[in-house]
Amino acid sequence: MLFRGLDEQRSGLKSSWLSRLKLVYEDEDVIVVDKPAGLLTMATEKERRKTAYSFLYAYVKNKKPPEKIFIVHRLDREASGLLVFAKTEYAKRHLQDQFRDHSATRKYVAVVEGRVRQDMCRIESYLAENAAHRAYSSKDQTKAKLAVTHIRVLQRFRQTTLIEARLESGRKHQIRAHLSERGHPIVGDRDYGSQINRLHRLALHAVHLTFKHPRTGKFLQFESPYPASFRFL
Repeated sequence: MLFRGLDEQRSGLKSSWLSRLKLVYEDEDVIVVDKPAGLLTMATEKERRKTAYSFLYAYVKNKKPPEKIFIVHRLDREASGLLVFAKTEYAKRHLQDQFRDHSATRKYVAVVEGRVRQDMCRIESYLAENAAHRAYSSKDQTKAKLAVTHIRVLQRFRQTTLIEARLESGRKHQIRAHLSERGHPIVGDRDYGSQINRLHRLALHAVHLTFKHPRTGKFLQFESPYPASFRFL
């Protein structure tokens, strides 16, 4: 279901982005969306209007009565898939606590360069960030944070591998850095060493999101199929 009822001319939002940002679920506490590749989650110094947050902000402000929106977690600009936003400060804190204690589950599907040998593996390291804002594994635990990624091979191709990644922690560029350091950068990820970019985007999609509803306590589960183009790389 797409967003409806927004006055695009007044808000200054491009209809192409608005039509591609899909509303998956909404109630009085949370909103779950399926973000397209190329759209920021939140504003940066260079871009403040074309973001998932700004579109949702305009959407809830048009409601009667107007509502609020809060960022819970992020998805890289060139990645796609599921994101949850909160509509109250209490819901935001509750959801972020779930991401911190790992009771919320996030799974991603990616296409990586090369043939991953192990069917399943666990990658653990302490991730830091360099001056170029790229993540890397460091032995200095005073400057880095623990990151754990679980990898499962879904299908092997001649030059690439389709994998599922489950986050046990949520560090910036965690999946991208971990896979690159294993010699399997995500297709389209030039920042982390990819030499293939046939899709002209990052071949990473958030396919699964599970969390406990901040008010009712009920577990909510959402799925978003990864792009069919992932299988043609």
